[in-house]
Amino acid sequence: MEKSKNSKIDVRSLIMIPMMSAIIAVCSWISIPMTVPFTLQIFGIYCALGMLGGKNGTISVVVYIMLGLVGVPVFAGFSSGISTILGPTGGYILGFAGSALVYWLITKIFGSKIYIKAIAMLIGLLVCYAFGTIWFIIVYGKNNGSVSIATALSWCVIPYIIPDLVKIFLALVISDRVMHYMPSVAAKQ
Repeated sequence: MEKSKNSKIDVRSLIMIPMMSAIIAVCSWISIPMTVPFTLQIFGIYCALGMLGGKNGTISVVVYIMLGLVGVPVFAGFSSGISTILGPTGGYILGFAGSALVYWLITKIFGSKIYIKAIAMLIGLLVCYAFGTIWFIIVYGKNNGSVSIATALSWCVIPYIIPDLVKIFLALVISDRVMHYMPSVAAKQ
């Protein structure tokens, strides 16, 4: 029995997507102690996108989020569940999916040269920051009284800008190196 070209199962994707979801989870558990501690979630997400491409990378990010929603402790601090998503910082987790979609769209339209990937990752990060900050203001405001945009940004975004830019840079370098040695890892978009 022969399979048509369109129904061909991509075994490599079936392996790489959950593997990258697991790497994102492990990265979310790694906390770097600084004045404001941060995790490596963004690094894992952008490694997945850089290595798997927009489509499969986005699927990997969504799988990661869905695992957390159903109770697997994949989020920062080994947390999980709908209560984490509905909490003040849950918008940033949902924003990861927005980042991935933005990356997919930009690389689909403009190609996957490293500078395009960098721009797509930066714009995706801005989308994540925007969505997460709006979510934070709404949820935090309901539970604790209103908070200004400036205060929310000073708590939730500004301390993370430099570390997130470093994580994006490292994800670009690592995914570029992996793709150099294993160009068939990324699925055709």
